[in-house]
Amino acid sequence: MNVGIAGLGLIGGSLSKAFKRAGGHSVFGFDIDSKTTEFAIIAGALDGKLDERAIGMCDCLLIALYPKAACEYLERISPFIKKDALVLDCCGTKRAICDKGFALAEKYGFVFVGGHPMAGTHHSGFKSSRADLFDGAGMVIVPPVFDDISLLSRIKKVLEPMKFASISAITAKKHDEVIAFTSQLAHIVSNAYVKSPTAPNHKGFSAGSFKDLTRVAQLNPAMWTELFAENRDNLIKEIDILTANLIKYREVLAEQNYEGLYTLLDEGSKTKERVERQ
Repeated sequence: MNVGIAGLGLIGGSLSKAFKRAGGHSVFGFDIDSKTTEFAIIAGALDGKLDERAIGMCDCLLIALYPKAACEYLERISPFIKKDALVLDCCGTKRAICDKGFALAEKYGFVFVGGHPMAGTHHSGFKSSRADLFDGAGMVIVPPVFDDISLLSRIKKVLEPMKFASISAITAKKHDEVIAFTSQLAHIVSNAYVKSPTAPNHKGFSAGSFKDLTRVAQLNPAMWTELFAENRDNLIKEIDILTANLIKYREVLAEQNYEGLYTLLDEGSKTKERVERQ
């Protein structure tokens, strides 16, 4: 299979390496930084550059760019994509890119599917990419229709080299609602939490809880600013819910209402237990 990958950062670079690990694929890549593309070729992660000619040969095209850049790139290259090719993006939000992708697919005759691999680290760039990044992870897809079994089988076949543990189909709207809580809010909380003036004094006083809560505080500001901005409606809702809950904890402490504090803590503990069973 001829595969094209646009964007050779952590996600795109790992995609290219996963396809090369699987063998039997010709992989072409593009990155805004031409030196990254050249390095990926030298490193054996690519067979060549993803130019207009290569785009026309690709059976599958994966776009691993920030949402705005992904929309602009897809619009620019759509005339060169061959008929019935499968185009799948890897953006962290889905509404804007799916609206653009589905419209362009209908106009030019290729197949567009939204995608979001549930894998990553706080490191970025091709230098941090690895072939096993997606092993055992989940993959969320937004197909144009949900009852096309042949399309779902085709998607699974294309994604086999990544060794995802699961592939889930969802609408773009629902994806953005859920991801605001499961990912975006967690990054904001972690990033805000570590700003306490007490943070520099944590050594010798911190264990697993500090490490767990601050793991994603170190992030890529450019990427997350764009993701947060695009999904601001859902993210603001989640921030408001969290803020209201935190105020409850503060109030019972200020009032020395320890029975109320016990109730809040018990509710949170039982909620965690319940959602983990689902």
